Amino acid sequence: MNGDETNSSGPTRRSIIHSAGAIAGAGLLAGCMGQTSSEADAETKTSTQTDAPTETDTQQTTNAPDDSYTVSIDPVGDVQFESVPETWVANNGSWADMGVALGLEAPKAVWLTRRYHTQYYDAIPGLSVDKSDMVSLYQDGVSKELFYELDADVHVMDPNFLMNRFKGWTQEDVDEVVSEVAPMFGNCIYAQHYPWHEDYRYYSLYEGFEKLAQVFQRTDRYEAFVELHDEFKTNLESVVPAKGDRPAGAVLWGVGDEPEKYYPYIIGDGTGFKHFRDLGVKDALAASDVKDFHGTRAAIDLETLLEVDPEVLLLRGYESKTREAFESTVVDFLQNHETASALTAVENGDIYRAGSLYQGPITNLVLTQRTAESLYDIDEQLYDAQRVADIVAGEF
Repeated sequence: MNGDETNSSGPTRRSIIHSAGAIAGAGLLAGCMGQTSSEADAETKTSTQTDAPTETDTQQTTNAPDDSYTVSIDPVGDVQFESVPETWVANNGSWADMGVALGLEAPKAVWLTRRYHTQYYDAIPGLSVDKSDMVSLYQDGVSKELFYELDADVHVMDPNFLMNRFKGWTQEDVDEVVSEVAPMFGNCIYAQHYPWHEDYRYYSLYEGFEKLAQVFQRTDRYEAFVELHDEFKTNLESVVPAKGDRPAGAVLWGVGDEPEKYYPYIIGDGTGFKHFRDLGVKDALAASDVKDFHGTRAAIDLETLLEVDPEVLLLRGYESKTREAFESTVVDFLQNHETASALTAVENGDIYRAGSLYQGPITNLVLTQRTAESLYDIDEQLYDAQRVADIVAGEF
């Protein structure tokens, strides 16, 4: 059976119930323009938020006398659970990392496993995630049959992402998976550029984290991370220089190990830019005529980059490389390239990996620490890694 056929022999609806309101919420944007295949290829290569939970957010989990409970998130609305989910699927590393922070088993699948950079956990004592059996949802498209095979208890993803990120899924497909397999619960939070997301709210990293904690009934770990994160932000204040002393950086997705073409990213809202915002990074591209990749899907060349001449290059697309491997390939190429070598950032050796687009509470701490060390030449530890491990283990 192909991915567009209905599995009449699939699992019956399990004890986790998706409300009618949730399906209606997802359907609001089902008619939005789909993404072209070229855009999907580029991404495969490539609302204002606050991090404090609101009073309303903390009151959106309700418990019935029969121990069922309901959690609400845009765009799906209210989702009722008769029992706590045991197995799950995550849209990307942002949500996967939130689950790890809650002490859950890793999700059965994410959008692209190679984009879920579990090596970040090496910074946390005793913490590791084995993704050898994890499945990539995107395999030249997303098969509906795969959702039946995974047979998860909840799909932590924005249904509008499925319907608008590439051509293939319809509202009927989403409704079928929700009805026959398990509910969808999520919001596309890593960036804020998709036109189909304009009509409903975004969540910050910690707002989304709180929602997931409510789903898995582990709000105690969430609250412990909030306390840790508050202390982390206080520590950041002592190391981030005054605005006039911060270097202007350019966030770019480099194409290949010898990059002469780059996809430019303007630092904005979304979890994928949280570490840059928290570190007060000045955006060299925002002050130029270069347009954001998310709006144009266009690349720039080294000549254009030289016109901007950022003080720091923050390059995405190289998180699978160690720092040493990155320097011996990408940095070495730039230093020996006729045009690239004239860049101020290259001359001064200020070329760094920019970190993943997909950040949860743990990976954000790790990436913010790494970026602070690179940009501001600090040597102090900004968060307690052992405390992170303890919270994950439920020891707090």
